[in-house]
Amino acid sequence: MKRIPHRPDMGHLKKQAKQLLAACRAGSHQALASLRDSLPAAAGLDDPALAALDLRLHDAQSCIAREYGFASWSELSAYVAACRSLATDPEKSLQHWLALVYAGEVTGGTQRSQPGLARRLLDERPGLHNGDPWVACATGDLPVLRAATQRDPGWLRRRGGPLALPPLIAVTHSSLLRLPEFTDRLRACARWLLDAGADPHQTIGDRWQPASLQTPSGTKRLSVLYGAAGQNHDAPLTHLLVQAGADPNDGESLYHSLGGTAASRECTRLLLEAGARVQGSNALFRALDLDDVQALHLLLDHGADPNEANGQGEWSRPLLWAIRRRRSTAHVQALLDAGADPTARTPQGLGAAGLAWRFGLTDVAALLERAAGAEPASPQERFIAACALGDRAQAGALLASRPGLLQELSPEQLRMLPELAALSRMEAVRCMVQLGWPIDARGGDWDASALNQAVFCGNAAMARFLLEQGAQWTERHAYGDNCAGTLSWASLNRPEFTEPGGGDWLGCAQALIDHGMPMARHDPEAPGCVLIDGHRQRYPEEIADLLLGVASD
Repeated sequence: MKRIPHRPDMGHLKKQAKQLLAACRAGSHQALASLRDSLPAAAGLDDPALAALDLRLHDAQSCIAREYGFASWSELSAYVAACRSLATDPEKSLQHWLALVYAGEVTGGTQRSQPGLARRLLDERPGLHNGDPWVACATGDLPVLRAATQRDPGWLRRRGGPLALPPLIAVTHSSLLRLPEFTDRLRACARWLLDAGADPHQTIGDRWQPASLQTPSGTKRLSVLYGAAGQNHDAPLTHLLVQAGADPNDGESLYHSLGGTAASRECTRLLLEAGARVQGSNALFRALDLDDVQALHLLLDHGADPNEANGQGEWSRPLLWAIRRRRSTAHVQALLDAGADPTARTPQGLGAAGLAWRFGLTDVAALLERAAGAEPASPQERFIAACALGDRAQAGALLASRPGLLQELSPEQLRMLPELAALSRMEAVRCMVQLGWPIDARGGDWDASALNQAVFCGNAAMARFLLEQGAQWTERHAYGDNCAGTLSWASLNRPEFTEPGGGDWLGCAQALIDHGMPMARHDPEAPGCVLIDGHRQRYPEEIADLLLGVASD
């Protein structure tokens, strides 16, 4: 791994990436070897195969980032920005570092925590610690906590430090808990604080924007337990806190404890056994989001109501939500065994079996038809099911036998193109579009086109396909913006997805530019923003550079 300079410069790193790309295109054996050694997509390819690839600048940037020990160019950019903040504003260096340790709901921003970067900066700049008890809470330095308590026994019950946190909150919400070298230390600090009299019911107001560090939410509270179970999924710490009397019904812990892993399921189990109520928590829907059938059984075994309505529009019952998320027959059977109503209908009157046909879940549809005694699917629903499965032959045969079939589809049925795009169902989207489905049909939670859904997911391959088939970057969604705005929000907030194909917002930006979206220009009235077609947008640095032409090939 290359050693990065103590004060890295983003301009120099960008230049390295451009030089690497130029060398690869020129057939440099050394440059191609660097790409092969560092870029997963290039592993195992010989020089001719690598040279034949349509290499872009983002490939070279990813290679440079990995050579310096970072998972992505975005992570390298975040590291450089953090180094710059620490160097240019030393008085606030601790606060800048803490913004990597804690999520925005604690720091007053919108960012996720980045424990790997926080650890790296701490290793490189040990002076950050400087005996500060609030850093000791974040890193699990028990001797510093003991010394602070000897000086002032009351401090462990007060808020303090740059983030105005009670010590126990500062320990349990520290994302360093996820790193093996800090885990035991932080657990030991939490145990010691509890033994010394820290309150396991401590909470702070949520600081996530539009709230702030100075004006936290007066209604949404973040508890000690939420940090352990909901944010860090640490089962031993969760057990320690519930044994100490922490309330599992804090409005956040149960829902966020669901993470799709064995560790998160253990946290969920501990909360349920401590009396956490599933009703009203949306936990069933969260388990279905994560495709976690074991967690689903766990919730149902502890009294979850399989017919609970969560008030979220047309998908407000667990059975309908399971179908919309394209879950398996095992998920649906678990809900039915627990008493879910197989005749549940959407507000438009579509039954669960019919909904399963629309999402291409033929086995689920058959299961529900048997359970509910439903009529077999109509030709229209069977056509949608074939499309949803990406079965071009079956869908084409149905269309050939009934030429007006596509025109017979209702507006609700036409929404299935963006619905399936939101699930990254590439073969379904390809089949629908190639058979003549209206490409600008809108649907999903935010009434958006398939292109907007693909850009939101960061599915660059799907976005490029849709653009090649006639989709337009100007397509709008229910929040009043177009694909440039979708790209801005998604690339900054980086939604978490379990579906494959997502997360490449730089590739989406390139696809949009290649198919007509205007290049950006600097916004003279808003530093850090750009103007696209006269409208202000903000993007991560690497995407802004691409849109400005700074990183153009």
